[in-house]
Parts: sequence; C-alpha cells; structure tokens
Amino acid sequence: MTLLRVGVVLGGRSSESEISLESGRNILANLDPSRFTAVPIYMDAAGRLWEIGLPHLVQNTTRDLEARLAHGALPLAFEDLPQRVDFVYIGLHGKYGEDGCFQGLLELLDLPYSGSGVLGAALGMDKRVQRRLLAQAGIDVPRTVAVAQEDWAADPAGRLAAAVAAVGFPAVVKPSREGCSTALAVVQDEAALAAAVGEALAWDRHALVEEHLGGTEVTVVVLEDEQGRPRAFAPTETPPKGDFLTIEEKFLPGQGMNITPARLPQETLAAVREAAERSFQALGLRVFARVDMYVTDDGRIVVGEPNTLPGSSPSSTIFLGPIEEGIGPMALVSLIIERSLAAHQAKKGPLD
Repeated sequence: MTLLRVGVVLGGRSSESEISLESGRNILANLDPSRFTAVPIYMDAAGRLWEIGLPHLVQNTTRDLEARLAHGALPLAFEDLPQRVDFVYIGLHGKYGEDGCFQGLLELLDLPYSGSGVLGAALGMDKRVQRRLLAQAGIDVPRTVAVAQEDWAADPAGRLAAAVAAVGFPAVVKPSREGCSTALAVVQDEAALAAAVGEALAWDRHALVEEHLGGTEVTVVVLEDEQGRPRAFAPTETPPKGDFLTIEEKFLPGQGMNITPARLPQETLAAVREAAERSFQALGLRVFARVDMYVTDDGRIVVGEPNTLPGSSPSSTIFLGPIEEGIGPMALVSLIIERSLAAHQAKKGPLD
C-alpha cells in the first residue's frame, strides 16, 4: 500500500515559533505510521524551508535547531514541495503561517493542507475584523475599541479617552494579530493602559482595548463531520491562575488546569457548543478550529477568538474534548487529514 506523504511544517517567522516547534513534534509523533509517511519540514526565521531529521527535531529551541541546519538539513524550495509531499499538515502558528499567507502559497502549488483556506485563516487571525463579522452574525463578542497606529501617534490622549469611555477598567490590551498571550496585558488605570497600547502597537498596526470578562473561561474544539458540517466537542474549562492564561499555563505540562467537560450546567454546555459552531460558520472556517470563549457570571456566552491552527503540543486542549468521545490524539490527527483532503477534493478554486 502506498502511504500518503505528509509534510509537517513547524517553526516559522512569528512570535509563536517555539510553540510551533512543540506542536509540530507532537503532530509528527501522532501520524499513523500504517497510513502516512512523515516528512518533517522546518520554516526558519527568514521563511525558508528545510527538510529536517531527528537530530534537528530533538533540539530544545528554534535557535538550537537553526544552528544545526547546516548539518544534515536539506534546503527545500517552495516549488519543490509537491515532489516531496502529498499533503501539508501546517504546524505553524501566528503570522505568516496561520493567517492565510502560507495557505495561499500552498494553493498556488495545488497542495492540499490542513485547516482553513486563505480567507478563513486571515479572519481567524485578525481579531479586529473577525469581531465585526461575529457581531453581525448575532454572536456576542467582547466590547472592543481598535486603536490604529497612526491614530495613536496623532492623538494618544483622544484615543485613550475613547477607549476608557467605551470599555472602562479593568481592561484587556492585545495586538490584533498575535496569539499565545504576546503583548497581552490586563490594566487598571490610564497610565498602564497607555503603556500597554504602546507595547501592543510594537507588534501590530492595531491594538485592541477590550472589556475584561469574568466568569468561566472555556475552549471548544470544532471538527467538520463527513458532510462538511461543523461539530463541536465537549468544552474544556481553562481557569487562569492570574488575570489571564499565560503561555506557560497553556503549553507547559502541569502548569495549567484543564477540566473537561467544563463545570457548567448541561444547557449552558450545549449553548457554548452551538456558539462555537456558529462562529466557525460565520467566519468561513474549514475542517477544524479551537474557539476560546467566556461564560460570564451574568450568563453571557462570549466568543473571544477562534484559533484556526490551534496549539497541538501534548498538553494542548485541542485533544481533550475529542478524548471525551473516545477519539485519541492519533485518531484526531488522522481525521483532520481525512477531512482536509475531502475539503480540497470538493473545492472550486481556492478552499473556501
């Protein structure tokens, strides 16, 4: 039997490259060897591709790995990808990997890949735009003020006053297109707000100032069924130790608490799953995603953001909902590949 050659791309150019390294290693470990041939592919900080081996994969950090690329790694031109792999499982996170850029390249190469297409990936990454679309679809999102870099430079006092009037304190500040808690801050006063907006604008042209939501934080994995319809799994509760979930709590084993199913009434769990599925459809996402949400003390079900290429390290929440239904990590990875191939076989033009 001919095995499908699956290129797992990890690393990348974003602030989340270290998380991508962990995700990619775990995806590779969970490729069913009876069905797939694994081809590890590293994207370096300059966006170049390298076919790598085990001596590279076991390095602790991307810096360690890149220092060894000259020893045994094979440079891989973009246009040569179709000769090396039949399918690309994208283990990248953040800019240039999760935001539609890499998906567009793969479309030009006629290579099927995991997850959403160019538009869905771009909307999943840009919280400023995605929240407008979710709100138009009747989905509750945090009260948010977007601060553009040029507006902040021209009138910081005015932008600050507008944000305080709309959101109040405490407030959450973050870049519009970053993840893994990069430049995220919870602030209590105007001085801290101004500093946090400045830090967020160092990462993106738009900073978001949004209401701080109390209650229960949950995350929901959505996977398309055999008919291409989104289906949400049991929500996982992710209680933070402090004001927000840190990168350590999200990805380091033993640092965070994950409770599946979330400790909520059955009718609330059902409503959370429905909101996750509606969000998936409203943004035109495909195959799979993780939707991060809040159930507030006053009963709101608020969608914080979807993740179109969610973290897939061993401690990531993407595996917990499916495990509740008897779908282990290897089976989930196989399903993602199967559903992605089906989506690409049915598409007309780029994946939508």
